[in-house]
Amino acid sequence: MAYEELKEIIDGSSNIVFLGGAGVSTESGIPDFRSESGLYSAKKQYGYPPEVLLSHTLFIKRPELFYKYYKENLICTDAKPNAAHKALAKLEEMGKLKAVVTQNIDNLHQMAGSRKVYELHGSVYRNNCMKCGKYYSLEDMLKIEGDVPKCDCGGIIKPDVVLYEEGLNDYVWGSAVKYISRADVLIVGGTSLVVYPAAGLINYYRGDKLILINKSATSFDSRADLVIHDPIGKVLKESVLDIYK
Repeated sequence: MAYEELKEIIDGSSNIVFLGGAGVSTESGIPDFRSESGLYSAKKQYGYPPEVLLSHTLFIKRPELFYKYYKENLICTDAKPNAAHKALAKLEEMGKLKAVVTQNIDNLHQMAGSRKVYELHGSVYRNNCMKCGKYYSLEDMLKIEGDVPKCDCGGIIKPDVVLYEEGLNDYVWGSAVKYISRADVLIVGGTSLVVYPAAGLINYYRGDKLILINKSATSFDSRADLVIHDPIGKVLKESVLDIYK
């Protein structure tokens, strides 16, 4: 019944915005933070929780430890877009989806074909030298030897990822607010909605078709017009890919 309702909502709208979290990429083999097999389970191995390992302070003071954790846990070059990514790209291609706002840093939305993607937390695929500003792709980074990637000028290269203690990009945040506040339909998927400020974006939505798709319940479920507790890849495959071929 819920799937049918979702299909009807999607079919009747041409102004959909998607807000997604780590759960969108877990079906591609990328671990989330809070599941039993997620990144928090690595605390014993590194001696610190992810909030410390991925903090600006640790990056500056102990870049070798930062990069050890970062390379072993956040770089997933074998990951491919799953049904959720493909379905969202399809909806954009059809003119129904206006933007994807994601907390993920894996570039999978773009790989699937989405063009209007706002990455709240940056991307592992973009990197810059902190000294001279030179750009490095992920492919470039993987070729650099040593515990801490360094530029030809000697400066440390920093991934374009928003670390703990750092603020979000103003342009990306502003664009996300603009699209969400103007959307007729807001689909929120693969996120427990506990990470702020990203979770706060839901408060900018002014429409009456708020859809939450997540395997577990969230604190926003009572505010939603439609709630589906299933993997988002499964939901969007059946509601989009199997319909719009």
